[in-house]
Amino acid sequence: MAAGTHTVTNQAPPLVEYDLFATDRALAEAVARHLPPEAAEEARAELSAFGVSAGSAQAQEWGRLANEHPPRLRTHDRYGNRIDEVEFHPAWHRLLGRAVGAGLTGAWGRPGGHVRRAAGFLLASQVEAGHGCPLSMTHAAVPALRAEPELAAAWEPLVTSRVYEQGLRPPLEKTGVLLGMGMTEKQGGSDVRANTTEARPLSAAGEYVLTGHKWFCSAPMSDAFLVLAQAPGGLTCFLLPRVLPDGTRNAFAIQRLKDKLGNRSNASAEVEFDGSTWARRVGEEGRGVRTIIEMVAATRLDCVLGSAALMRQAVAQAVHHASYRRAFGGPLVDKPLMRNVLADLALESEAATVLGMRLAAAYDAEEAQDPHERALLRIAVPVAKYWVTKRCTPVVAEALECLGGNGYVEESGLPRLLRESPLNSLWEGAGNVQALDVLRALRREPAALDAFLTEVGRARGADHRLDRAIRDLLTELADLEGIEARARRLAERMARVLQGALLVRWAPPEVADAFCASRLGGDWGAAFGTLPHTLDLGAVVERARPEA
Repeated sequence: MAAGTHTVTNQAPPLVEYDLFATDRALAEAVARHLPPEAAEEARAELSAFGVSAGSAQAQEWGRLANEHPPRLRTHDRYGNRIDEVEFHPAWHRLLGRAVGAGLTGAWGRPGGHVRRAAGFLLASQVEAGHGCPLSMTHAAVPALRAEPELAAAWEPLVTSRVYEQGLRPPLEKTGVLLGMGMTEKQGGSDVRANTTEARPLSAAGEYVLTGHKWFCSAPMSDAFLVLAQAPGGLTCFLLPRVLPDGTRNAFAIQRLKDKLGNRSNASAEVEFDGSTWARRVGEEGRGVRTIIEMVAATRLDCVLGSAALMRQAVAQAVHHASYRRAFGGPLVDKPLMRNVLADLALESEAATVLGMRLAAAYDAEEAQDPHERALLRIAVPVAKYWVTKRCTPVVAEALECLGGNGYVEESGLPRLLRESPLNSLWEGAGNVQALDVLRALRREPAALDAFLTEVGRARGADHRLDRAIRDLLTELADLEGIEARARRLAERMARVLQGALLVRWAPPEVADAFCASRLGGDWGAAFGTLPHTLDLGAVVERARPEA
């Protein structure tokens, strides 16, 4: 065959060797906005270094390898001893070590720590989303551990460490640990109060043994787990280490790993406790949900951030491809209809990033005892979790289509993003759970609604479409007839109004105008690429362009 038939033309170069942070204008601006000037410069340098690392060809190759070589369960060693270990490809450990070293488990108590950590999590998740699970669980465990000051004193320095120590050893002998979580059981799912795992107290204060199962146990290779079980006083939270202080293995039988649609680099397991499984109580008996709920809220925010990361990477790939690919006489990115599609996707991506980073900033302010921010988090986290995670799959699917057949093949990376895209909507409570949690906040915590209305009210008067959307939302909130059946509609409307308010305040005029015209003003179709043609779509696309 003639060599000329293999000449490659009209193909986009790989999107590698670029700074994921500096080229993400919405993210970089959010970090600068939410951090005090004295911290912003240091954070920018730190995140840019991490962004360069994440954008390297090496990191992207690690992401590919970690997914092509998923974890394997080893229940026994060669001699027949039960070991219950999960083996990962070296690429997984490199990604996880780099992320831990970047501080992605150490936000609590650090000035501006949640904003910095959220930005880093957005970057890491663009490279490979699966290793975000242990990062999220470990980070989120801190507020639960603080319910037991003695435990927090011993464990918090290890949880927030920047040292990744691979392998199972007594946790308190390590310089850094990872934590997982086990709440879900077969018969209950999200209804954790239906859990049947039993906790029997021992003679030593705070010590118990557990009997039962967990249908989904996150990150089973972790050093310890926060789990729920029924103690004599009711549903209670426990800390369950894999290795006991004397070096022996705790009774923690991994029955199998889940064979998942996506998230294939990460292990999710079914585990059994045999009646001798030792655990330490965290918080009071009967207050397990209250103890672990702040952990759940923090992981829900990570679901928002993880979805924002997938959207950003999908949009970056689509804009990059369209900038190099030529069709019908010119670059795809210059074609009016393709520009409309790319701009529409970019709007959804930026709105997700701006909302996720605003909530991260609320965590920093909440740690400083700001009551407005605490109340805002109570309602805005389930609102954002509901809506942003649901927008992820259609965004990624449309971005894949922008690459045509090139996007449908595995080597493009888009199929992995697409398989991953439904995950964050499912984990930590699916859509109905989030929508009902919004109603619960509205009914039980009036300060939460006040904080939400105060937040969106800060943009009132800047855009007539936003003002009208706020008025319509107030009308819907005043009508309680059939409210549960309308919970999804209400959560969606609240999310769009909040995103619109944030963009009107902080985004460039062309971005805010396009968002309000389409998402709030009704000038939008049922598919992406249906924005009003009179908008400055070129500027929106240019803002989303990754510079390789």
